Amino acid sequence: MPCRALRIRSGWFGGTTVLLVAAAIVLMLGLSAAPNLHERLHPTAAPLHECAVTLIASGSCHHTAAAPLMIAPATAVQFSKIPALNPTWVAAPFLSASIFEHAPPAHS
Repeated sequence: MPCRALRIRSGWFGGTTVLLVAAAIVLMLGLSAAPNLHERLHPTAAPLHECAVTLIASGSCHHTAAAPLMIAPATAVQFSKIPALNPTWVAAPFLSASIFEHAPPAHS
């Protein structure tokens, strides 16, 4: 019943995705326990490289601070003085086209 309430469909795509993610995690754990296999998988010249296996083996992930999402707005020089607005009457061109739009029916 909870699957029907949440509208979760069980299909081959969901099962395959779960299987692939579980296999990737098991592979990463296995390679972190066996550094020789990790070296054979992708040999690197640098002793300190970052991949999923080394992050799992070290037990921590040191990341840099994220860039700020918003920059402080600068004052706009060209819009510092806004001229006063004067009201002006503009005739609506569409009012003459719908004179009988809300009239009563011709034949009742």
